[in-house]
Amino acid sequence: MNIIELIPQFGGLIYTIAAFVVALSVIVAVHEYGHYIVGRWSGIHAEVFSLGFGPVLWSRKDKRGTRWQIALLPFGGYVKFLGDADAASGKDGQTMAEIYRKNPDDLRHTMHGAPLWARTATVMAGPVFNFVLSIVVFTGVFMVQGVARDPLTVGALHPLPGVANELQVGDEVLSVAGNPAPSFLDGASWSVFTEALPVAASLEYRVRRDGHEMTVQGPHPFPPYISRVAPRSAAMDIDLQSGDVITAVDGQPIHAFDQLKQAVESSDGSALLLKVWRDGDVLDFTLAPRRTDEPTVDGGFATQWRIGIAGDMAFEPATQTTGPFEAFTGGLVQTWSIIRSSLSGMWHMITGAISTCNISGPIGIAETSGAMASQGAQSFISFIAVLSTAVGLLNLFPIPALDGGHLMFYAYEAVFRKPPSDGAVRILMAIGLALILSLMVFALGNDLFC
Repeated sequence: MNIIELIPQFGGLIYTIAAFVVALSVIVAVHEYGHYIVGRWSGIHAEVFSLGFGPVLWSRKDKRGTRWQIALLPFGGYVKFLGDADAASGKDGQTMAEIYRKNPDDLRHTMHGAPLWARTATVMAGPVFNFVLSIVVFTGVFMVQGVARDPLTVGALHPLPGVANELQVGDEVLSVAGNPAPSFLDGASWSVFTEALPVAASLEYRVRRDGHEMTVQGPHPFPPYISRVAPRSAAMDIDLQSGDVITAVDGQPIHAFDQLKQAVESSDGSALLLKVWRDGDVLDFTLAPRRTDEPTVDGGFATQWRIGIAGDMAFEPATQTTGPFEAFTGGLVQTWSIIRSSLSGMWHMITGAISTCNISGPIGIAETSGAMASQGAQSFISFIAVLSTAVGLLNLFPIPALDGGHLMFYAYEAVFRKPPSDGAVRILMAIGLALILSLMVFALGNDLFC
């Protein structure tokens, strides 16, 4: 084997690992900072704030006595509060006894001697900060992207082969093939509009240009143009790329993305022969669609055949600035949508309605990190926001050793007016760690064998 041939693969692996480490480090740093800052505000002293585990590469102690450090293994992090025995906030009985012997008042500054409200707020802050990160990122994305201008206006034109395109940047689209163009905000009318469009290589557009109405020829508004390739998909495996145009499936010319969608969904997993236009060249690809479990509007899931691409309009709609309130509302809705679909997906996996292969492990997340980073900064940042929501949600599960497990102990304390015994907590923490490790092994198996 030629060593030179391995260099691109090795470089791709390094890029994937680097993207994964950056994404995870940002999410962990925000999560742990939530614990740290709310703990500090609540009067609980943090001894160590660590990004990563294992041997310490760098550290410094601040004026409050907290040691900030970066460790060798960048796959997590922790805040060790006064009185903690470990990163999972188990009680250090010997340290607690020593603090009590020297000055009982100092117990107030430990995680285990602070009031219940302070401990609850400190533990809850980690997941909450993850959700806040997601909302802030999505809000920023919406503000940068803007919203489609109303009426529908032509922005940048996508290159499409063999199609007469007389549209120009700035044209206001009044109708297509006799169908009035509705507002993007009117979802129902937009669906009716798209379904009424005839399938043809060229359609008649009625546009307003420089104040004058005219009729011009243009491509189908939704051509088989690839705007995005999903990570770990059949399309990515054969190197389909953003900007590619699929011109034929199994020898049959196609002019609309819906034709491609119908061919994929009716394939029953059989391999499809694709003819693809790319920067003036015509390429041939063969790929087999894969079963994919997708959320539905009613909160359920449906299994479809997919190849892992997203389409786009024949042109980029011109946009206008989004107001801060509108963008913030969009960020809230997007974050809640991720939480709702994640919970629904977990329930459907538990009941056997969808495959457990939907659970990804570290390899799958790393591959997705690299793929999203390769698609640009905005895609990568949006992925961090999605992953941050998932991490925040996972940490709220009532499993000992996770934040949700600690909150479960605090709920017990609130109801029975006393904390669970140290022995019971140790046993439950051991069970929780075993469950987490089992889930990690299961997810890693999915990465390797699904």
